[in-house]
Parts: sequence; structure tokens; C-alpha cells
Amino acid sequence: MSTKNATEWLMSHKRFDAHQLKKIPNRTYSIAITSGKGGVGKTSVSIKMAKVLAEDGYRVLLVDFDTNLSNTAVKLGLPINDNFYDLLSSKKKFEDCIHSDGNFHLLSACNGNLNMLDNEVGLDKIIIDIMGEHEKEYDFILLDCPAGLSKESLSLSAYCDYRFVVVTPDRSSITDSYSLIKILNQKYGVTENHLLLNKVSSNRQYERLVKSLSETVNNFLTCRLQVLGGLSYENQEVDHFDRLLLKDAGSRIHKNILKVIKRFTEKDIGTSFSNQENLVGEETLVPYAPKKLGVDDLEQDVQL
Repeated sequence: MSTKNATEWLMSHKRFDAHQLKKIPNRTYSIAITSGKGGVGKTSVSIKMAKVLAEDGYRVLLVDFDTNLSNTAVKLGLPINDNFYDLLSSKKKFEDCIHSDGNFHLLSACNGNLNMLDNEVGLDKIIIDIMGEHEKEYDFILLDCPAGLSKESLSLSAYCDYRFVVVTPDRSSITDSYSLIKILNQKYGVTENHLLLNKVSSNRQYERLVKSLSETVNNFLTCRLQVLGGLSYENQEVDHFDRLLLKDAGSRIHKNILKVIKRFTEKDIGTSFSNQENLVGEETLVPYAPKKLGVDDLEQDVQL
């Protein structure tokens, strides 16, 4: 990785061609969990998915790529540390920088580390190297990517086998997510992304949000969206949402997450998801038949 930048490597190897990655047995799957806008619940969703997959018997590594504003450790109630920088500077080995909880492993990032600000090494290259060196140890590697359109985050998202784009029902989240998907498609050749809707208050709102975003992608980009489902809106403070999502196994949010993971693992990668928690009576949010929708409609049809 030292002689080429990450983008050149990605383009030459076409690692991100989704059609070459489905239903391949005995391999590690990498998933970038990303968003165009901050504050959509991406980190909470990343932790929850990693935890649920680990509880189902998969070996999971969650990498916090928000390299100097890490929230994964904070949400899990773990001490803040500089392990990521210590790994970057070869002060510690990989295994010494990991928080382990059964099948769930976390490589958390730093918080306000001055040395990270002055580091000009391509962090996308470093994360790719880490993934390559340790992928045989895991069934899934999840990247909690920072929101926005940084080149490093885009390169890593393109490198991963799959991208879960987390979107909430507001104008800025929808338009920023469309910009993210557009650049991934037009600059990096990404032809497929997965859409996860968060803080959805009704089926009608869910359907309008999917319509506003997925049909515009279908009509104006050479890629498609796979809709994973939605997580319901909780009219509570953020900490309460995290408690429901990360700890309360009986909550509606937890059951919807199980549905999202089951839909992805069984449909997209052809592997089983054995969690048998009773989901009877829980609403299922599914895609609808698309029709023509213009870019201008994306701006107008978001009064949800």
C-alpha cells in the first residue's frame, strides 16, 4: 500500500463491485456504516449490529474510524484511550489495542489526540492494512465511518464489500446522503448501497423517505439501493435511545434491528442468522415498486 494511494488501489482491483461479492462462503465480509450527515445514530447502530452479530456466534471486529472524535467507547461505557494512535505509531500490537467481549472486538479511536492532528499518513491505507492483516480472524469487520465526504472515508467505504447508509427523515440528511451515494458512484464506481432508515415515526413517512431517495438514485445514478428497513422514532433524549438500542433486548428497536440483520445476512450474503427472538406483531417496513422521480422532487418531497 505504500506505492499507490488507496483510491488507485481500489480502482485497479475493483474490490467494491458488489456483484462479485455475494454468497461467497468462508470469507470475511466488511461493512462501512456511514452517513452524509452527523447525528443520525450511525455509531449506535454500528455498535448494536456488531453486538447482535457477535451474540449470534459470528466473530466481529468494529473499527471506529472517526479517528479523533471517537464515540464507540463512550457509548459502551469504556475508558477513553489512545490505543489507535499507539497502534498507528507501533507502540502497541493490534491485540493489545482491542477491547474484547466474547466474539465482539472493538478498535476504538482517539479523542482530542494532538499527535493525530499532525499525522499526515493516509488513515484509509492504515485501516485497509489492518483489515487485510486480521480479516482471517473475523467473520465481519464493521467500520463506523465519520459522517461527511472526506476522501479517506469515501475510499474506505468504497473498499468495503457493503455500505450501510443511515438516513433520518429530514431534508439535510436526505440530500447529504444522496451526495455521498453520488460521489461513491461517479468517482469510485460503487454500484450498490444499503439504506437503513432511522428515527422513522410512521409507515407513511418510511415509504415517502424511501421514495424520495431510492428512486432518485435509480433514475440519475448508475447504481441502486437495497432497503434494509427502518428503526422507529423514540421521543426521548439520546441517552434513552441508546439504552433502548444497546441494552433493552425486548424493545421494538431491538426487534427491528434483528429483522434488518436477518434480511441482510440471509438475502445478501447467503448465510444464516439464528436469533429466534419472537418477532410476531412487529411491523415490517419493506420497499415498494419504484416510479419516475426527478432530482427536484428530492428537494420538494421531504416534508415528512
